[in-house]
Amino acid sequence: MKRLTEMTPAEFREKLNRKARRIFVEHTRHTKGYAYWYPAAWHAKFHQGTEDDSDLYLAARPNPGAGIGHQIANWIAGYWFAQVFHLNFAHIPFSDPKWESFLGFYQNEKTLTELKQQGYKVVRLPMFDEKNDKEMDEIRKIIHSYGGRKIVFLCEQDEFYHDQFGVRRQLQQKFYSAPARKTDHLIYSSGICSIAVHVRRGDIVQKEGQDNPELSKRFQSMDYFVNALKTALESACEPYEIYLFSQGEKEDFRAFEQFDHVHYCLDMDAQSSFLHMVYADVLITSRSSFSYKPALLNQGVKYSPKQFWHGYPADPDWHLLDEEGNLIR
Repeated sequence: MKRLTEMTPAEFREKLNRKARRIFVEHTRHTKGYAYWYPAAWHAKFHQGTEDDSDLYLAARPNPGAGIGHQIANWIAGYWFAQVFHLNFAHIPFSDPKWESFLGFYQNEKTLTELKQQGYKVVRLPMFDEKNDKEMDEIRKIIHSYGGRKIVFLCEQDEFYHDQFGVRRQLQQKFYSAPARKTDHLIYSSGICSIAVHVRRGDIVQKEGQDNPELSKRFQSMDYFVNALKTALESACEPYEIYLFSQGEKEDFRAFEQFDHVHYCLDMDAQSSFLHMVYADVLITSRSSFSYKPALLNQGVKYSPKQFWHGYPADPDWHLLDEEGNLIR
C-alpha cells in the first residue's frame, strides 16, 4: 500500500473518493430508501427492459487500500455474483501487477477496461445482502431493466459474499494454469510431507494499553496453534517437516521448540508465503484472509478455526477446529 507521499495527485484524489464513498455507504446503507441514492434503482422503476441479458456483465473491484486476502475476497464476490445473476463476468485487475500476474485469475476473462473501450457503460449497484431475498430481487429488477444494452454492473466496494468457496474449483484451475507457475520456487523437501502453519501476528498484535475489538477477534493464542499442530500430526503422514509462516523473531515462537523438523519462515515475502501455503500437503490456517485464500487453492488437507467470517466447504480434506485447536470435524 502506497504512502501518501508516494501517491500521484490522481491517486490521492481516488483515495479520497474511496474514503468518502465508504463513509456514505456506512451512513446510508440501512436507511429507508437507501437504494434510491443510485440512478440504477430509479432506472428499474421506470424501465422494464428485455429478457436479453447476453451483453450484461458484472464486476467487483479489488479494494486497492486493502491487503491481498481482502482483495481476493472482493474479486471472488464479483465472480460469484455474476453467476448468481446469470451475467458475464468482467475482470478488474488487482492493484499490484505482481499479484495480478501471480494469481492468474485474469485468464479467459474480459477486463472492465476492454469492455469500456467497446462502448459498455458502467452502472453501479447498491450494496445488497445475499441472505435478504427482497434485496436480491431488487438487484434482479435493476439488472433486467437494462436488458438488451451494453452494461457492466459494478458492485459497491466490499460487497460481501460469505462462503467464498463456491468458486474454488474455477480459482484452482486458473491458478495452477497461470504462466507464473513456470517460475515458482518451493523450499519444501521432495518426498517429505510438508505441514504449513500460518500464525497471524504483525497487524493484530496490540500495543500496551490498546484495546481494539476488531483486532482482538482476529487474535489467536500460541496455545491454539500448538494444539492445532498436534491435532494435524495425529493424521499426518511421515516423514514430515513443519513450516511456520508468521512475522516476528524466532524467540517469539518458543512454544514450537517441542516439535521436530520446524522451519521458521519469518522473513519470507508475502507472495512466497502464499505460494507455500497453497502447495503444502497439510495447511493450518489462522483467522486471516491471507491463509484462508491459499486454503481455497490448496489441494491437500486443511485445518481451520471454525469461528471465521467466511464459510468452509463440507469436503473430507477440510477439518474445523474449536477455540482450543481441537478437532470438531
